Amino acid sequence: MKCGGCVRSVERTLLDQPGVQRADVNLVSRAAWLDLAESEGSVEAVLQALADRGFPARERSLNQPLETPGSDDSAGQSWWRQWRQLMVALLLLLLSVLGHLSEAGRLSLPVIGSLPFHAALATVALIGPGRPILVGGVLAARSGAPSMDTLVGLGVGSAYLASLVALFWPQVGWPCFFNEPVMLLGFVLLGRFLEERARYRTGQALKQLAQLQPETARLLLDDGAIREVRVGALRPGERVQLLPGDRVPVDGVVMQGHSAVDVSSLTGEPLPLEAEPGTELASGSLNLEAPLAMEVQRVGSETALARIIQLVEQAQARRAPIQGLADRVAGRFCYFVIGLALAAFLFWWLIGADLWPQVLEASAPGMMAHPMHHAGLGSGAETPIGLALQLAIAVLVVACPCALGLATPTVITVATGLAARRGWLFRGGDVLETAAGLDQVVFDKTGTLTLGRPLVTAIRADDPERLLQLAASLEQTSRHPLAHALLQEAQRREIPLLPVSQVRNVTGEGLIGRLEACGTEVRVGKPEWLQGTGLSWGEAFTTWQAKTEGTLVAVAEADRLLGLVQIEDQLRSDVLTALQQLRKQGLQLAMFSGDREVAVRRLGQQLGFAESELGWQMRPEQKLARLEQLGRQRQVAMVGDGINDAPALAAADLGIAIGTGTQIAQDTADLVLLGDRLDNLPEALRLARRTLGKVRQNLTWAFGYNLIALPIAAGALLPSHGLLLSPPLAALLMALSSVTVVVNALALRP
Repeated sequence: MKCGGCVRSVERTLLDQPGVQRADVNLVSRAAWLDLAESEGSVEAVLQALADRGFPARERSLNQPLETPGSDDSAGQSWWRQWRQLMVALLLLLLSVLGHLSEAGRLSLPVIGSLPFHAALATVALIGPGRPILVGGVLAARSGAPSMDTLVGLGVGSAYLASLVALFWPQVGWPCFFNEPVMLLGFVLLGRFLEERARYRTGQALKQLAQLQPETARLLLDDGAIREVRVGALRPGERVQLLPGDRVPVDGVVMQGHSAVDVSSLTGEPLPLEAEPGTELASGSLNLEAPLAMEVQRVGSETALARIIQLVEQAQARRAPIQGLADRVAGRFCYFVIGLALAAFLFWWLIGADLWPQVLEASAPGMMAHPMHHAGLGSGAETPIGLALQLAIAVLVVACPCALGLATPTVITVATGLAARRGWLFRGGDVLETAAGLDQVVFDKTGTLTLGRPLVTAIRADDPERLLQLAASLEQTSRHPLAHALLQEAQRREIPLLPVSQVRNVTGEGLIGRLEACGTEVRVGKPEWLQGTGLSWGEAFTTWQAKTEGTLVAVAEADRLLGLVQIEDQLRSDVLTALQQLRKQGLQLAMFSGDREVAVRRLGQQLGFAESELGWQMRPEQKLARLEQLGRQRQVAMVGDGINDAPALAAADLGIAIGTGTQIAQDTADLVLLGDRLDNLPEALRLARRTLGKVRQNLTWAFGYNLIALPIAAGALLPSHGLLLSPPLAALLMALSSVTVVVNALALRP
């Protein structure tokens, strides 16, 4: 794929295939992601359809072990092809310039300055380095989707054919343009080399992530021996040894040893993780201090590192809505340019030269009416048809659909790569655009503004041990932070857990289950929920509930209230800084919680929330309704981490999950912040705004360049100012236009 027209053609081809429900195509990485119902279609049929349209492709399975860039010979071959392309381009330009200098009498090189030499050089250039461009252009035109290759091929081919006619039939009076194809191809190939180099740099962040996975691991055998094996050969349940300085090869759990582990490459956390038996380690982390023995849990494409890379690749393929206009224009752009070139040719051949005869004098060899007029670059035209042909070629070559196609995806690729290296996972260009336009951010309380590691601080019950045993037994199947607090307190008091059955989650309220030993029903959850079921509530419990400011959990067995548990959480250390930065960015803030009014009000006062910005005792459906109400007035983001947040994350314009939260919340979210730092949020939103700014700059340049360059190339300023773009100069401008948008994208900083 060379331009936005190619992307549109590939997408149309993919979506026309049976079973393809969605197709995201990335011009920068030249990759496509499909949602394919294999019961209705097949990958083989998709690949064949692409090949028939002139876009050969291959399948890359996500189930294969993660491949490190440069691990095969293809990367080396690709670099050799690019450097060979550069050498050929420079050689063509050198020979062309020498021919011009000799023709002008500034060098004594009669052979190089002769017309037969230029004809032979042009022929070799078209058969050799120009052949892929000509073939690609013909295939694209035959498939009904003309591309950049079609435009360049038309320009080069028409100049060459016209020169052949002038060489063999001098009586037609046409000028010879043999030097034009040579210089055109030289500039086009040079531009593509620079563009490829810049494109390679846009994907560097993703390649650096992939390189975090080592190629080998130290496998611990049952007899205590150690064998070095390929990472792809590891299986869950096996044990590996991590020496100081080793990268963690797969996801696993520490079984032996204590060490500090650097996780900054994945999460951006500056402080190392203290690893001890039971600590989960993600692939790509770095062991710093002491040897560790780790049991393998997930390998290949299931590891955290592989999932992050897949998520970033998918994000780079998902386009931003702002790209829609550029894609629509790019899809029809080549037709417009061909039509404009034909119109310019006919106008200057049949009408223009008669209306303004001075244009032939201004464009004749040796006349320099303007600095942009380069007679030495083959721009001299003595006849109307010669001038018309020259201007038509300039129109074909100066047009740059590549800049339109690259304007957005290059910036998205750079931005998602930069974000991934800091532990911010945007799910696509559309997410970046939404994040850049936010008006309000709504926070969940537990696990988002607080650490999500609450502790039991008081118990009001006749038999605290019995209450804790029942509550912790029921909560052992839950991942809610309050469940963890109950389990931790039971473990501290060395209370054994009882087997339970038929555990059911009442969304936003609590849990109901039965003890296997006696079959009695146990309920654990919000006091208001249990009160609403008609449970008897003693005066002592009511008084204690009213004066307690922390979070309360009620525990009931059958129809009897056993007691209340007070649980308190700690604020994140960076929460005040994060909220202050968000307010400075002009964002409105709010906090929704299912917790009691007293606890929410107290926390809101600490963090500077107004009463109208608080919501308490909210069930998931109430959060949903409130978000939908806010969403009708402004762009709203929801920040959460738990299972109860998943519906709200999905309903908000932008769902943001803290990376330490549950998997379901991360799967529902549009933006995942890995690690445990809330101050990543304002930084990530700042990157989104800068990204959208770069996209707008690129689109302005891409549209502005074509709107200005095309009329000038068609001769709009030739009668009044004598301004003429020669085809080689037009080719150089086209090449620089593509490179400009890529270089501008690379200038993006977080």
